[in-house]
Parts: sequence; C-alpha cells; structure tokens
Amino acid sequence: MKVVDCKGLTCPKPVILTKKAVEDPDFDEIEVIVDNQASRENVKKFLQSANVDFNMEEKDGLYHFYAKKKGEIKKVDEPVVCSISNISVDQGLTYIISSDKLGTGDDKLGAMLMKSFIYSLTEITEKPGTVIFLNSGVKLTTEGSDVLDSLKKLEELGTEILSCGTCLDFYGLKEKLVVGSVTNMYTIVEKMNATKTIKI
Repeated sequence: MKVVDCKGLTCPKPVILTKKAVEDPDFDEIEVIVDNQASRENVKKFLQSANVDFNMEEKDGLYHFYAKKKGEIKKVDEPVVCSISNISVDQGLTYIISSDKLGTGDDKLGAMLMKSFIYSLTEITEKPGTVIFLNSGVKLTTEGSDVLDSLKKLEELGTEILSCGTCLDFYGLKEKLVVGSVTNMYTIVEKMNATKTIKI
C-alpha cells in the first residue's frame, strides 16, 4: 500500500498530495497520514468529493486515512481550496509582484504601500495559492526586507512563495533568500497558464 506521509505539512499541501495519489492511474489503495485537524478535515472532504471509499483512525496524535478505490474516481477539477478555521487558500489564484514598490511616483510612498499590501494579504480570509516575485520584487523575499515577517506568516498559512532565480542572480541576492524558494521562468509560465493571475 502506498503511503502519503504529510506529517509536518500545512494545508493545502496534504490535499494536493492526496489528490495526486488518488488520480494516479495505478491507484488502488493508499494510506494518508496528517498531523493537524485542518488537514484532516480537508483531506476527508476531498476523498468524499472524489468518490473514494475510506476510513480514518487516530493514533498517537496522527490521523491515518485508509483509502480504497471503490469504482470510478470522480475527478475534482475545481481549484483546491483549503479551509483553516475561517481562512482559505485558493490554489487557483496566483499573484505576481514585479517590483519592491507599489505604484509609480514617489519611491518612499511606493515602499510604504507595498508593505501595507503584503501585510493585508496575511489578514484577508481568502489567500492566494502562490505569490511570485519578479525583477526588483525579489528584494522583498531577501535579507533586509521589511516585509519578511508578513511573508513568513503567509507561507505558514499555506501560500507558496516563489522568487525568480534569474532576478535573484541579477541583483546578487540568491544567497540571501529568506522566505520561499527559487523558481524559473518555465514554472512561472506554467502557473500563469494554469491559474487566475493577478499582476501587481
């Protein structure tokens, strides 16, 4: 039996990994392990939507889902939306931030507006699945940025933070990345094609 070990992962990652395993053509039986209630509820909701037979057991603070194919798997096409209390992370929504300042005009004001914008992302109920930083926007995810705390919180809540590797190299910041991971243009284009994209 294939084991999908999601210990230590925050929602929506356990749902995404479970979805991938269930939609595998070779799927017959899997065990999914999660360690928090938000992931438990959202994995349960996904398995029900996908018409998968399962039972769940709690052992030593871990939740074990034993899922078995019982007929035709119902493909869940809508974006994975992970509910965490009153918070949801929409995997079908991507933000692209291409500057370390928001708007044009005064740079000091632009920096203040960007700081306020990033903070607001942590406060809204429905958060984007991914935020991609391009060009001078990568300065926001690296050492010295004054929005690092907000970005770390956003990442903890389930939003994927990606910074353009070419941009980090250009500004000499690749070794100073603090939040998220490095990505490339191919992945960025894939994200833009697959999700609703909002450019900042």
